[in-house]
Amino acid sequence: MSEATENSGGGAADHVALVTGAARGLGAAIAARLAAAGHPVVLADVLDGVEDTAARLRDAGGEARAIRLDVADAAAVAALPETLGAWWERLAILVNNAGVSPKVDGRKRPVEEIPLEEWNRVLAVNLTGPFLLSQRCIPVMRARGWGRIVMMTSQAAHVPSSITGAYYGASKAGLMGFARNLAAELGRDGITVNSVAPGRIMSDMVAGAAPGMNEAFLARIPLGRLGEPAEVAEVVAFLASDAAAYLTGTTIDVGGGSYMP
Repeated sequence: MSEATENSGGGAADHVALVTGAARGLGAAIAARLAAAGHPVVLADVLDGVEDTAARLRDAGGEARAIRLDVADAAAVAALPETLGAWWERLAILVNNAGVSPKVDGRKRPVEEIPLEEWNRVLAVNLTGPFLLSQRCIPVMRARGWGRIVMMTSQAAHVPSSITGAYYGASKAGLMGFARNLAAELGRDGITVNSVAPGRIMSDMVAGAAPGMNEAFLARIPLGRLGEPAEVAEVVAFLASDAAAYLTGTTIDVGGGSYMP
């Protein structure tokens, strides 16, 4: 995968990346990979551990800062320019990774048992949050004529899942559709919008599945193993680079062959 290189929007050091849900798991891996490519990275999360994750990136030589952000909080998203200060004008990469997938004893709820407030919260974080963030970040990307928006969706957007609930699949399918529409709108502005759809990747969310569920899923993966967060991060870094300049409106599945359209 290519590192970010010089282009009309500047080099990697001039391309600040904002990664949501970055305290741990996929978000932390994506933030680390972008920092390694030379991007200043803003790690945004509601979790306490986000500052520790940013500190580890700084210890490794990266430029990173942490902010507390609930992506579904419209007022907090609107305040990002003030929150980020001088970093805001260099914002060029947005990775909408934050997501929730509620479980009961490690298992998904059947549709008839989903409380309305839980349905609303999943859609607010997984779908409305990326809308709010994209909407806020578009003007600064458009002003510099260069931008990369990456939506972290899921293979649950393609097919029903035995592990994630219907609201998760609905939100991720919606996110994929949103990305395609946004790509059509922003292409002339030098902004690409793509989706990454991970399959079963080792993470805290996956580790919380009920006993036996990951093993059952493993049997359906042609490569015979679960994925690693770093493998997903490599794909995101590619989409954020100049090497992916002619890719927009697409979805890249990272699932070891578990989904083949």
